[in-house]
Amino acid sequence: MTDQLFDAAQPTDRILTVEPSRLEGIVTVSGAKNSVLRLMAASLLTPERIVLDNYPQGLLDAQVHVGMLEALGKRCTVAHGALTIEEAAPPPSELVWDGRSIRNTLLILGALVARTGAGSVPLPGGCDLGGRGYDLHELVLTRLGARVWGKDGRLFAEAPDGLTGAEIVLPLRSTGATENALLIASLAKGTTRLWNPHIRPEILDLCAFLRAMGATITVFGQESIEITGAPDLAGTGWRVMPDNMEAMTWLVGSVITGGDVEIRDFPFEDLEVPLIFLRESGARIFRDGNVAIVRSGRPYPVEISTGPYPGINSDMQPLFAALGACARGESRIVDLRFAGRYAYLPDFGRMGVESFVRDGTAHIIGTQTLVGADVRAADLRAGAALALLGMKAAGQTRISDAWQIERGYDKFLEKARSLNATLAYHGS
Repeated sequence: MTDQLFDAAQPTDRILTVEPSRLEGIVTVSGAKNSVLRLMAASLLTPERIVLDNYPQGLLDAQVHVGMLEALGKRCTVAHGALTIEEAAPPPSELVWDGRSIRNTLLILGALVARTGAGSVPLPGGCDLGGRGYDLHELVLTRLGARVWGKDGRLFAEAPDGLTGAEIVLPLRSTGATENALLIASLAKGTTRLWNPHIRPEILDLCAFLRAMGATITVFGQESIEITGAPDLAGTGWRVMPDNMEAMTWLVGSVITGGDVEIRDFPFEDLEVPLIFLRESGARIFRDGNVAIVRSGRPYPVEISTGPYPGINSDMQPLFAALGACARGESRIVDLRFAGRYAYLPDFGRMGVESFVRDGTAHIIGTQTLVGADVRAADLRAGAALALLGMKAAGQTRISDAWQIERGYDKFLEKARSLNATLAYHGS
């Protein structure tokens, strides 16, 4: 058995074992995965120094991104909870990378085209949720004057005549396409108007970060974003916002296990709608400044559908499903973004949870007789949901592909243990 960090660049076959546990104690939320990776990609837009405080250095995806930045001429150092990114050499147009790919390679492509006029990256990795192509990113690049094509497992783009601002209409609200439009248009000539953007806290934070670098960006609510390109961007310092998904995970874990948890640096303003549903399900959540105090017993069923912010995003639905698995009756979940994102339900079944999917709705029958089982983390959030159920189940739960959890949670094992959870990694 070993608890050393995973190799961030390559998956591992280690197993995470979970024993029955009751979460109790104090935990502090780390910097957000869904924010820090975007800020790291934005560092490619400038030759000057970027300093990111509250950096979640335990995230496997962040470690992969550091490797990619270094392959592109950046020098990255971590000290005192901050990541400093400096440029050792101007970035090439091609990202040469043989390790595990991540979804953020699409933003790296956009940043490279904006900075160098061309880009080439491995096809994106990340969670396999279905319906996650790169057509909207291609739309953004094409509208701004680039040519995009794929070949031999790589994605290419070039803009030999430069990038020029344009009107871009997204056919659906896409977080990634909105982020890429912000990055690319910040160095394009003229003004870009992005219609139907996905406005959420991480997007607004990225806008503020780019403004600090010298970009001119105006947000018109959910209607549009206007970006006026600059000839160059400067370095800056920034504090990574707290991770709302991590905050939700410890909150749901406390509810499921009947725990008593104090969650510090809790992003209340970013989670107003999910908190309404959690309180309606019986969770007792108290606020003291930026601290959430969670005291609760067995929850009641939930009925949710995912949607754009401020609604419940798709990442949250496996956690609500875990809550439903321990509730007093039948919960129903509809994922309006990724219709097939219920791959974790067969593993719930191995732990004694009855469920079925009908007409796109997942029906989950709550139970008090969860049992430990051999299960698999189909993706990052499914892995976290299984780990929480393992704390409630009788006997030992063994989660394969548990490296998925570490992709998006900073020090998950260490923090869970600090809350009295019994977890361990086994294998090579």
